Amino acid sequence: DGIEARKARLVGLSLAWKPHEAAFIRMPEQPEAAAAFLDLLRPLFTDTSRLKIAHNLKFDLAVLKAHGIEAAGPFFDTMLAHALVEPEQRHGMDYLSEVLLDYTPIPLSRLLGKGPEKKSVSSIPPAQLAEYGAEDADVALQLYQVLRPMLEEKNQTGVFETVEMPLVKVLVDMEHEGIALDVDALRAFSATLQQQADALMAEVFEMAGREFNLNSPKQLGEVLFDELKLVDKPKKTRTGQYATNEQTLQALANHHPIIAAVLKYRETVKLKNTYVDALPAAVDPDTGRVHTHFSQLRTATGRLSSDNPNLQNIPVRTEQGREIRRAFIARGPGWKLLSADYSQIELRIIAALSRDPGMLDAFARGDDIHTATAARIYGVPPEQVDREMRSRAKMVNFGIPYGISAFGLAQRLGISRTEAGALIDEYFAQFAGIRRYIEDTLEFARKNGYVETVTGRRRYLPDINSANGATRAGAERNAINMPIQGTAADMIKIAMSRIHDDMTSRGLRSRLLLQVHDELLFEVPESEISTVSALAEKHMREALDLPVPIVIEIGTGDNWLEAH
Repeated sequence: DGIEARKARLVGLSLAWKPHEAAFIRMPEQPEAAAAFLDLLRPLFTDTSRLKIAHNLKFDLAVLKAHGIEAAGPFFDTMLAHALVEPEQRHGMDYLSEVLLDYTPIPLSRLLGKGPEKKSVSSIPPAQLAEYGAEDADVALQLYQVLRPMLEEKNQTGVFETVEMPLVKVLVDMEHEGIALDVDALRAFSATLQQQADALMAEVFEMAGREFNLNSPKQLGEVLFDELKLVDKPKKTRTGQYATNEQTLQALANHHPIIAAVLKYRETVKLKNTYVDALPAAVDPDTGRVHTHFSQLRTATGRLSSDNPNLQNIPVRTEQGREIRRAFIARGPGWKLLSADYSQIELRIIAALSRDPGMLDAFARGDDIHTATAARIYGVPPEQVDREMRSRAKMVNFGIPYGISAFGLAQRLGISRTEAGALIDEYFAQFAGIRRYIEDTLEFARKNGYVETVTGRRRYLPDINSANGATRAGAERNAINMPIQGTAADMIKIAMSRIHDDMTSRGLRSRLLLQVHDELLFEVPESEISTVSALAEKHMREALDLPVPIVIEIGTGDNWLEAH
């Protein structure tokens, strides 16, 4: 019963041993009998010689964990298997049953009802529940028989077995563990942000010469363009209103100081409403911790995503945004948070995939890569590279994996399109291996209809040969970026599984709590800091064998901000 696995009540277990042969075993109501029932079944789930198959395995393992059973592999998750072989499709069990098995299962909504009349699973009549439960296990088993050869056929067995399946149990433990939150610190920060927002609003009103609803794009547009007349021909939305979105306002930042105040006001209010005020509500009253949910294959590159709440998009680009991390704290005295972060991993992967000698040499020497790039582009010694040159080189370095255009670079750097085009041309002249890598990748994509990471994870690109230029350009950007970002995702996933296994086999009390793209966050007793630092660094560095040095930055602190 329930969609929150840590709190769901176990009503029974569905088991299938061969197609069309399955059973649903009801859990006894009485506590002693229920405990005996679980003890009876425990050997089945902990037997390392027996394959366990499920659809959305993470949920089932989390429910078992909450009831005292630590299931052991090998595992096969039919949902993740399908997400690898047909990433663009839906992966729900009922849908897959219809598409792959030509069988329509009993929808749970028919048994539970909907809306206010919705019943609990335990209230379903026993005969109906038994039929639904047994069918659930039977469908999962039959999907396994269809999907196993599909993985082989699409060359995804390696990614499935070495990257995705070992990670499921790691995520179960991370979600179960959660992270402590300093709610009082967030409340105090919220009050500070409110004061700042009020002061910014007053500043805007003073410059506008009157008060108005600053949260209304319509009223703001009238003030900026009818009254202050910032530009002769203001942009308009489809509905005929003045455009006041962030991109439009950023382009007008030099026209009047009111723009900077409006943008700062919006940023402050968003920070307060979306994060600072929302996070305390996500604290579980039973554990006093925030338990996010991780999804393994919701993104096209294989990167993990997080929701309820999303802890991967907490702003880090501004000082105010970073301040939120101060509220994520270690569990108490004697404990620290430890952050292990891949340094410039995507740039290192570009160097590895392209095997560009200039880029590989710069990393091998331990040079500052943006300074080294600027020196090559501008034809000056590294010591003559100034801040402006380095900043431009950095933008090019980070833009290349996303297929940045001269137009896009010009906008970001505030320079002419001609100047931006010259920068990109000079970059490719200096790093010819990267240009060749991009050309080879696009050629492969056009021929095969997909691109892949170092581990063989694929992204299919149906639009790569589209006659529509804009559509094709989008597919080309994805083709260039996916092997880079996807390989980084594979690396950290492999590292997470190895670190988790290593910590478990050593009997450490340290726990992995969060993954935020290129960073892992642990909670460690002070006595284990050096051990966890060493094993995190080792497994992150050795996750894939690449021809470029992999650098891991490690920090510790009482909170996430200090650790990072």
